This record gives sequence, structure tokens and C-alpha cells, in this order.
Amino acid sequence: MIVTLLTDYGRDDDFVGVCHGVIRSIDQDAHIVDITHGIRRYAVRQGAIVLRNTLPYMPVGVHVAVVDPQVGTERRAVALRTGDGRILVGPDNGLLSLAWERCGGVETAVDVTRSPHRLEPVSATFHGRDIFAPVAARLAAGAELADAGDPLDADALTAVDLPTPRREGGELVAHALVVDRFGNAGLNLDHDDLAGSRITLGSAVELEVGGERYLATYAQTFADVKPGELLVYEDAYRTLAVAINRGDAASTLALSPDVEVRLRPQ
Repeated sequence: MIVTLLTDYGRDDDFVGVCHGVIRSIDQDAHIVDITHGIRRYAVRQGAIVLRNTLPYMPVGVHVAVVDPQVGTERRAVALRTGDGRILVGPDNGLLSLAWERCGGVETAVDVTRSPHRLEPVSATFHGRDIFAPVAARLAAGAELADAGDPLDADALTAVDLPTPRREGGELVAHALVVDRFGNAGLNLDHDDLAGSRITLGSAVELEVGGERYLATYAQTFADVKPGELLVYEDAYRTLAVAINRGDAASTLALSPDVEVRLRPQ
């Protein structure tokens, strides 16, 4: 079975390789897919958004996510089955919540903090190795979810909150959610949010960020504007984003997570 990994571990240390080793030591037939290990350190919400966006493109399997600034505290370690049959494994800090919403909700959940599948002794700082990887490997190898830990009410699980876009007069008030390595900033807007806004494909859009105003084009792709020009577009995950063709919109507009972006038709 496939086991996917998403973490903030980076690639400079041994953490990712050790998690691979633990999984393969338990289930030699596991097919491991690294979604990313480039989530910003401790950025739970970014990890939650990336997990939500990417899981629909992964085969149904066991999906491990570890962005865990509270490792070693009383926060729970959990495993759960979603409505579409996926198993999610990770800390109960909201990291899994957007993904389970996208994947049909939670059918069954267990607290795996003291799972019989964990490695002993358990490190206070590396639950990816000692809890999440071995639990995921056992589940991928066919172990029953109910045997992996103690029953847990789905309503007790922690969820992450995203800011909500709103309308003020003739403008849309959105927020930057994530910024990628190219400096493109994803917003908490999708195409449906544009209904009635008079922002249409090919039209000019005024963006206001931090009191500064910028003129952009609502475009389909980067090549629809000249290099160095600003655009608003629907990204690969069907949410709106702000970019500069061959440039860095996040740096130019001072965009970071939660920064407010006002959009006005021109």
C-alpha cells in the first residue's frame, strides 16, 4: 500500500530517511511517496492546506503528516479513516483537519499516543520516527485501525481555522494563505467567490495591500501578461493566487500568510 509523507523536516538532516527506514523495516512492500518536506518550520496551517490540496491526487492509502511544534506535550497523536477510505496519521493539532474535510469527513478515529505499534522507548522530540511512522507502516501492512489505539470521538479532534473572505461594497477582501518558492501567493478565494464582483477573465483588477495599490490583470496563465507584470489567476488547486510573471509577488507586495488583500474591478 502507498504511504505518503508530508513534514517540515527539510532534507538537510536524517529525519526523513529514518522515517523511510522505519516504515520499510515494518512493511517492505510499502510504496512511499514524499509529498513534501518543505513546509515552513512549525507552520501547521500551511501543512494543512498543502495536505488538503495534494491528497486528491494521491492513491488512497496511509497518509502521514508531521508539523508538530507541540511534540512532547500532552497533545494527542491520532490516526483516522476518512469517508473516501484514506487513513491519516499525525498530531492532533489541526494539521489533518482540512484534508479530512476534503476527503469525506472522519468515519473512525483513534488516539495512537500509546499505540502498541509505536517504537520503544519513545523519544520526546521525534514522534515521526517513534509513533507516526511505525503506526502508519502497521496500518499499511493490514493492521486494523481499531487496534492501533484508543477510540476517539471525531468531534474531539482539533481543526484549523482559515480566514473567511468577505465583500465590502464593490470590493472583495481576501487574505494570503500560502506563498510558494516562486513568490506566488495563494488567496482564500475561488472562482465562485468572484460571482457578481465584475472581475472577469482578461479584466484589470486593483489590488490593495497594506495601503499600497497595484494594478493587475485577471489572467488564465502567466504568459497572458508581460514579464514583470502582476496577475491574479486560478492556480493548480483552483483557488485564486497573485503572481508576477517571472517575478516575486510576495516580496514586491509584502505578502505573507494572513495579510489582507483587497480586490477591486477596474
